[in-house]
Amino acid sequence: MNLKKSVGCMVLLAACLLAVPLAAMDPAWTTPFPPFRIAGNLYYVGSADLASYLIVTPQGDILINSSLESSVPLIKKSVEELGFRFSDIRILLISHGHYDHCAGSAEIKRQTGARYFVMDADVPVVESGGRDDFNYAADKSMRFPRTHVDRVLHDGDQVRLGETVLTAHLTAGHTKGTTTWTLDETEQGRTMHVVIVGSPNVNPGYKLVGNTEYPRIAEDYAHGFQALRGLKCDIFLGAHGGYFGLRQKYARWKAGDRNAFIDPQGYQSYIDDRERAFAAELKRQSAAKRAGSHPQPPPHPAL
Repeated sequence: MNLKKSVGCMVLLAACLLAVPLAAMDPAWTTPFPPFRIAGNLYYVGSADLASYLIVTPQGDILINSSLESSVPLIKKSVEELGFRFSDIRILLISHGHYDHCAGSAEIKRQTGARYFVMDADVPVVESGGRDDFNYAADKSMRFPRTHVDRVLHDGDQVRLGETVLTAHLTAGHTKGTTTWTLDETEQGRTMHVVIVGSPNVNPGYKLVGNTEYPRIAEDYAHGFQALRGLKCDIFLGAHGGYFGLRQKYARWKAGDRNAFIDPQGYQSYIDDRERAFAAELKRQSAAKRAGSHPQPPPHPAL
């Protein structure tokens, strides 16, 4: 193959990769994972990487993260394998308005009649099916079914069902309404502080400097890290299993270690790592702007 033809093939391959939704690049997003009880009335019902959580109460259940459209049967099967009814889901929450965490919401609402609660700044994105996203509005691979929001949340709002109380913490930047959820669970007579991290990641292509679509993005990331550091954490969870080492910790849990998900040090280390990555990217973009050049995005996706 001559050089011209080889370059042409490489360009075509790159174009094809860019046109494929990121879910197709990570099989863990759609790989089934055994559902299990984490602590108290909190259960894992997601895939090997897209994390969904079920909170069971006598008054009905709460689901956090609907994941992909194709994830709904997987989540339903996991809920039923645990001995619960999918139709008992009364409230649906999300970590943020990206398709890998909220694309299944319309179908879950249709099947269960659940009320959908979303942080205020992500409501336009959710109700437009991603067409109002500050970074991905023009990317059709990031679209998802438009879904009506039944309650608009604000930073610090509480969601109550029965005796269960969750608190919504605005940790924006990744999206304008990225939400970290906290709740307390009781395990063996001990109160456990649970933190479900929304996402502190800076995705490839995000402009942290001079972003006309999201002028406060850098300030919001900084505020988000400050908020995360202020949370009490015993059980460290997140929107992706990779955030908190789901597969490794589950292996320990399955072997009998019921404290496998208690990881306050891992939580702090994760926040440290993500804040360093944010600071490095902000420094890189700021230097590029001063030099008058256009910085290239980092190579790996981090939805």
